[in-house]
Amino acid sequence: MSDMNPDFLAPLAAIGRAMQDAFDPHRFLAEFSTRLQRMLPHDRSLILYLEEGGRLSVFAEYAAPSQPQYEGSYTLDFDPGGRYAPAELFLGPVLTGETALVGDFETDPRFAGQGADPGGALRLGVRSRITAPLTSRGKVIGALVIGSYTPGAYSAAHAAGAREIADLIAPLIENVVLLHREQRRRRRLAALGGLAPVFGASLNLVENFERVAEAVRPALDFDVMGVRLLAESGRDMELVGRVSDAPGPASSARIPFDDLSFSVTVQAGTPVCIRDAQRELDPAKPGDRRILDHGNRSLLSVPLWLYEQVGGVLFFVKRPPEWYDSADVEIAQAIAAQVVVAVQHQRLAAEQQHRVEAEGRARHLEQRLSRLRQELANQYGFERIIGRAPALREALARAAKVAPTETTVLLTGESGTGKELVARAIHLASPRAEGPFVAVNCAALPETLVDSELFGHERGAFTGADKQKLGRFEVAAGGTLLLDEIGDLAPAVQAKLLRVLQEHEFQRVGGTATLRANVRLITATNRDLARAVAEGKFREDLFYRLNVFSVHLPPLRERGEDILLLAHHFVRELGPRIGRGECGISRDARSLLLAHRWPGNIRELQNAVERALIVAEGGLLTAAHFGLVAPAQEENAAARPSAPAGPRSLADVEKDTILAALERAKGNKAQAAAALGITRTKLYTRLRQLGLSLD
Repeated sequence: MSDMNPDFLAPLAAIGRAMQDAFDPHRFLAEFSTRLQRMLPHDRSLILYLEEGGRLSVFAEYAAPSQPQYEGSYTLDFDPGGRYAPAELFLGPVLTGETALVGDFETDPRFAGQGADPGGALRLGVRSRITAPLTSRGKVIGALVIGSYTPGAYSAAHAAGAREIADLIAPLIENVVLLHREQRRRRRLAALGGLAPVFGASLNLVENFERVAEAVRPALDFDVMGVRLLAESGRDMELVGRVSDAPGPASSARIPFDDLSFSVTVQAGTPVCIRDAQRELDPAKPGDRRILDHGNRSLLSVPLWLYEQVGGVLFFVKRPPEWYDSADVEIAQAIAAQVVVAVQHQRLAAEQQHRVEAEGRARHLEQRLSRLRQELANQYGFERIIGRAPALREALARAAKVAPTETTVLLTGESGTGKELVARAIHLASPRAEGPFVAVNCAALPETLVDSELFGHERGAFTGADKQKLGRFEVAAGGTLLLDEIGDLAPAVQAKLLRVLQEHEFQRVGGTATLRANVRLITATNRDLARAVAEGKFREDLFYRLNVFSVHLPPLRERGEDILLLAHHFVRELGPRIGRGECGISRDARSLLLAHRWPGNIRELQNAVERALIVAEGGLLTAAHFGLVAPAQEENAAARPSAPAGPRSLADVEKDTILAALERAKGNKAQAAAALGITRTKLYTRLRQLGLSLD
């Protein structure tokens, strides 16, 4: 048998030519079998190739035209859907490199009566058979199978000859398979060129997914194709695109990683190739269970690497088992690379859109902030402070000079002279104008809560502190903090405030963290702090820290004609709010306003105007409407024994105003009505309502 017939070399030369030309394995084996008949008589011949996972495919088959063919997958055809034969069943000891000889399948005790028909031998009429391993580079790559319809057709010498032939053709067969697979690989990769124009047509992967799937199909077959991306939680994946060829249950929109038995592999960025889901998946896992319930047997999943980390998966599903292999993994990875580009482009486009929208919102907010800032400047700026008195203009000039600095300012003056208004103007003219302006009336805070209000407190710092609270120093960060009535601070708080001014740091009540005090401090008081220091009621060191730059606001009584300017301003401002039309101020009222001492300053004037507008019900505001006591009357009242005073009602004020007008008019109703700015009929109506005599 070792002296090989020269005719036997002809089919081997055909295998060599197949490395360059189109190869027909069936024609090759027909010629090969004809030449082989002289050495190994046979009725059927078969060359099997060992695939991944220990399954066999048919490389070539010879049988008479009238005889049935082997029902299996063919090595050089893209037909993974056929049924593979398990290698261990067909080959048995051949897997270990031995040659197997069966004299008669009907009488051989290994098969007779066992119901076994390895490779369908009995069904095909084969009685005797030789199976020789094909080995290349020290490993079994397949088998040469020679079969006869005659029992006992082969001897040990035939088996040895089949082994020699198998050793001779094995490397050539492997090279044909590798060449064919490389050619097919290149064709499949070339087919992926159709993805570029699809992705180029739209950056929206979700809307474009069906077109993507159709472009993928020539390179990689599937029943289901889909993309899942990692959710923000990082613990599950969201479905963003899916195409299915057959109706069935919809895929879950979100799958937690823990629901899949192969989740660790997915998260590690390793491709997953499930060849038979029924064997490899765990029905106890909800995700695995869904795959099995959908009737899917083959699954291929490859990672989507987004920004150097696994950001999702591209997956393919086929219902038959044993569909995908390592070659399919490579193609899937090439597809995934293009999907990643599309996903990144889509995200960049979305980020760009969000950025444009955010910039639009930012511009809108900036414009709104600019308008609000302008409105604040118009309302609270130095130019909006009403007054021409030299003392006031001098005070405002000092305030405007210190405004652009970070210097601590002390505002002094009686209550109601506009200290907070000047503080706001300083803030708006400072570099901190875009920061908050926070005003605190220290006199209005309970002594036990001043510390907490200014510096904040931690949860549990004291009874009732059920949550953390930010103090005014934190709320005003980046802006200006006004501490009004600073002279009323308790000594303990004065000490803490002094430390803040010195160190620019503080701690919340009950806290240990040191916080930075990023505020510009303005203080205000109606007290004589220098006198309070002398009397030991205010810390001297704190006084000097606060009195770096002082601005004194004059009382209203020292501002002369400013009283009338302010009165007219309040009439214009308050009249529309309370439903009064255009109102003027009578001559006697102006005289009264200028003569009044205004102990409550601007705040008192504003209240007097509002009261007069209510009483007058429109028209001219007279002295009687303001309900003010003339200086001479004040002196007379001071000379009389004082009686306990109580709050006066609006009706009492109105009654006194009308009586005073009648007294000045010496009972003349027409003159009194004119002085009050109402009609004579209206005067009579008010007299009746107030229970006054009409005589």
